[in-house]
Amino acid sequence: MKYLPRIVDYELQERLQQSGAVLVTGPKACGKTETARQIAESEVRIDTDPSVSIAMQSDPNLLLKGKTPRLIDEWQEQPQIWNYARHEIDNRQKEGQFILAGSANPVESVRLHSGAGRFSRLRMRPLSWWESGWSSGEVSLASLLKGDVPSSNLLDTSLEKIAEHIVAGGWPALIGKSLRNAARYNLDYLSLIAEMDVSRVSDRKRDPLKIHRLLESYARNIATPASVSTLTLDTTGEDGSLARTTVIDYLDVLSRLMIVEDLPAWNVHLRSKAALRTTPKRHLVDPSLAVAALGADVESLLADVVFLGFLFESEVLRDLRVYSQFLDATLCHYRDSKRRESDIILQLPNNSWAAFEVKLGFGGADEGAASLLRVAREVDDSRIGKLLALTVITGFGFAHRRPDGVNVVPLATLKT
Repeated sequence: MKYLPRIVDYELQERLQQSGAVLVTGPKACGKTETARQIAESEVRIDTDPSVSIAMQSDPNLLLKGKTPRLIDEWQEQPQIWNYARHEIDNRQKEGQFILAGSANPVESVRLHSGAGRFSRLRMRPLSWWESGWSSGEVSLASLLKGDVPSSNLLDTSLEKIAEHIVAGGWPALIGKSLRNAARYNLDYLSLIAEMDVSRVSDRKRDPLKIHRLLESYARNIATPASVSTLTLDTTGEDGSLARTTVIDYLDVLSRLMIVEDLPAWNVHLRSKAALRTTPKRHLVDPSLAVAALGADVESLLADVVFLGFLFESEVLRDLRVYSQFLDATLCHYRDSKRRESDIILQLPNNSWAAFEVKLGFGGADEGAASLLRVAREVDDSRIGKLLALTVITGFGFAHRRPDGVNVVPLATLKT
């Protein structure tokens, strides 16, 4: 399969020039190995190479020998290799020595010394619409943050096509595959997570049925600030609901597998005495997993456009995470006790910020713009950086700037 260029390619190249090693993390099948191979000069597969266990017992440094950058794939299967790589970086005193790729964080019992000053951490996610070829790239996120006026052609798309993109997801292995094959792939993906991976990374046997129920609950509550108590009540099965402590434990494991990726609440100073809501919005790393968890398909999504709207919001968040990481930005959401909210807040290192509302239908732009303007009035701009942009991201229409200054940008026109 032909490799699709990705935004993270440039990030990896840049970080290798600055650090002794780059730790590439991300969920299974998001493309870490293939991306690393585009730049690596040698590699060792920790999970499949039979010589690895022998080397770990005799001389682990043998695994680090080879042309650089050297890819050490699925390093968490032998987590002590981290410490050996750290020492080797100190000895060599050179940048760009190793790429450590892994789809899970090591179990809690493993003691790892800090890699501060030696390792750079790089997060990977499934492909964005632009990387998959589903976006024209007529509008740049970076240009929006500079104040440029967005412009694009009128989209020729349909609600059904958007639903198909969400069902398939951004997994590189599915590019060019049928929707039926993609749906089966995502079902199998979740089954492997619940039946094997959760127990493997936690050093404890976990109940796959309970993991499935929790994932179903996450799917039902996607893009909402559902509390842990809500998730706990929502996981009731024939054997009763899970204990709250069990749900927290399972969520921690799913987070370490990088399957769950919640959106935290924004901590910002307000002009009024409204109370900020602190519950994160619930998201999976790719909304296709939510579709699979519920056994949904394109037809059922089209029959429930409200739920499709929540999935679309999660799709937008996934893409903004890919695009904004290149800009060193952080993402969160805003919601206060007066019901003012913004689906996504983007904040740059200098504290300047932008706010986004997500509306599946082009007709929702008015509502989204009104919400963004209310949030902008509420934030105390004397105690935070400059407001860069207010943008409604839609599923249809064309990119433009409204008379009130709010941008309207279809997701299928956006790039980094």
